[in-house]
Amino acid sequence: QVQLVQSGGGLVQPGGSLRLSCTSSGFSLNNLAVGWFRQAPEKEREGVSCIGDHPTAVYHSDSVRGRFRISRAAARNTVYLHMNSLKPEDTAIYYCATSPGAICIRNNGYRRGNNDHWGQGTQVTVSS
Repeated sequence: QVQLVQSGGGLVQPGGSLRLSCTSSGFSLNNLAVGWFRQAPEKEREGVSCIGDHPTAVYHSDSVRGRFRISRAAARNTVYLHMNSLKPEDTAIYYCATSPGAICIRNNGYRRGNNDHWGQGTQVTVSS
């Protein structure tokens, strides 16, 4: 099966850190753009970050810029989202996504291609 598998969520206190992982099986992520999204209760889905197939194609939304960082571990077919200085408003279910034809635009974020693959989602809860 072609799948994206996520890990790394959990419960942390404000100011804490988490690292989310998005790992592909059945295909390689190395030449594909990957996006991270989050959805909080009663909120619209928000694009948080993305990384393209070129080193300069990286995006972080205004709400997380300076606190979150996306990276690749190509040998592991994995994209990470490093989350630092977490705030209660970061509480959400986080999803990774990719598809053939998807792109990551430096100042605009992830743009879906056709037939997106989505991770299963992982809960991040930031609470004191």
